[in-house]
Amino acid sequence: MLPVLVVHGGAGHIPKVRAELSCAGVRSAVRGGYTILQGGGSAMDAVVEAVTILENNPAYNAGCGSVLNVKGEVEMDAIVMDGRTLASGAVSAVRNIANPVQLARLVMDKTSHLCLTAEGAGQFARTMGVPQVPAESLITEYSRMRWRKNLAPDANPVECQMGSMGTVGAVAVDAQGNIACATSTGGMLNKMEGRVGDTPCVGCGGYADNKMGAVSPTGHGEAIMKVTLARLILFHMEQGLSAEAASDLALAYMKERVGGLGGVVTVDPQGRWAARMSSLQMSWAAAQKDTLHYGLYHGEDFTQSIDDPH
Repeated sequence: MLPVLVVHGGAGHIPKVRAELSCAGVRSAVRGGYTILQGGGSAMDAVVEAVTILENNPAYNAGCGSVLNVKGEVEMDAIVMDGRTLASGAVSAVRNIANPVQLARLVMDKTSHLCLTAEGAGQFARTMGVPQVPAESLITEYSRMRWRKNLAPDANPVECQMGSMGTVGAVAVDAQGNIACATSTGGMLNKMEGRVGDTPCVGCGGYADNKMGAVSPTGHGEAIMKVTLARLILFHMEQGLSAEAASDLALAYMKERVGGLGGVVTVDPQGRWAARMSSLQMSWAAAQKDTLHYGLYHGEDFTQSIDDPH
């Protein structure tokens, strides 16, 4: 069953014209990360590689496809967590960084802190030699169009957000049995400047523990934080539920208790995995035993060889 890698490209209602882009992107990301696992690499290296590939794909709300805040600017959040030691690193409200997930990894590896924010995170990035990129390089025409549309007084950015590409994330178990997760996002459409959602918060936007498993969620950040979604799923798994049943139970609770929709990718220490959603769609892909699984709607599980380039 090991190694295994599962990625998602965000939950919501993905417009038909962009759905194939989203499905192709998660397949590409899972192939990139799984290559590391096949070579004996670590779960942490694999999830960071997979999420980096998604950040570099303008089809997603992360990295160069991030949504814009109310001022028309990009502010991004990311987290990584190592299930072997419970070490974690996160960044929030960062600007001018192409790959926030890699900066989150540096926070974990090079500091005694768990999260750095805004200008402090930017200073740390410069100290670490992480290149700054022009703000414009992270803004797509699609993001700018949706920002303008949601400036209208009667607009509902939360509802519109669920009609977008979303947060990206990955979970993995490597051949040594070590577990990791990574999540990255541009946040909520037309958010207030400085708003930080679930992604960089341990237990909300991700959690990994070798004893239980790992989760990377996507959806409405405020709802995810209210129920500490990632840790809630792993609590249910501690009580004996499968990755799939625990994910479904926690997503149902979030919908019933706070009216929040979303999706998750989940894995247990034995390599049993799940990709579940309460939203209409979530693009996802998984790689295990040289087979690539992927889907977009409830109940879908298409398969192809991991070596198939499409």
